[in-house]
Amino acid sequence: MTDTHFGFRTVSEAEKAGHVRQVFDSVAERYDLMNDLMSVGLHRIWKAWTIAQAHLREGHEVLDVASGTGDLAMAMAPRVGLTGRVIMTDINAEMLVRGRDRLLNAGHRVAAMVCDAEALPFADGQFDRVTLAFGLRNMTHKEQALAQILRVLKPGGKLLVLEFSRVIKPLERAYDFYSFKILPWLGERITQDRHSYEYLAESIRMHPGPIELAEMMRGIGFGVVRHSSHTGGVVALHQAVKV
Repeated sequence: MTDTHFGFRTVSEAEKAGHVRQVFDSVAERYDLMNDLMSVGLHRIWKAWTIAQAHLREGHEVLDVASGTGDLAMAMAPRVGLTGRVIMTDINAEMLVRGRDRLLNAGHRVAAMVCDAEALPFADGQFDRVTLAFGLRNMTHKEQALAQILRVLKPGGKLLVLEFSRVIKPLERAYDFYSFKILPWLGERITQDRHSYEYLAESIRMHPGPIELAEMMRGIGFGVVRHSSHTGGVVALHQAVKV
């Protein structure tokens, strides 16, 4: 059996998805509040930039992978209009139900499906856009998930991946202190779960840097790949086109 990482721990590949599910089951109820607190609201700006770069149009068919509580889906649904559609997917049912209900309560037409990004149950060339925010680093086989996304994109379709990244050198010590001391402390007080936020900090360090991730996308077959770093490298937005 092949091993992989879960944060800084070594676990079997068969176990990792279950561990990730448990993390988000634990924090689902206060997930949105914690996002606002731990990013000081910046996650809203990062997500808005991602949506702006998607260049969505009326009638677009969009897949939001690792949709969670639906921030991106909520912003995209009005942009694709009544002739378009947003499909939300996530491995975690509790998070996905919260996101789906938010959109339905806001009057948006949306579909939601619990599934693994490494085995997407969609037709080849189905989507104009695929978005993936803060989910890629949790996946066991990142290359396999990206290959699945490439498969379901239409030629000319675009993938947008927003993910935590590598901060610039001057920020490293302060960012490490915040990540490994303040963030777990905050998680313990808000969600009564210190360990899930320790995992968050560790998973960021184990995720490929922006250049490595861009090379991974090119190696899988995306023809046009570019990336930009934001907030001193705290996050990076990768954009990749299927040619």
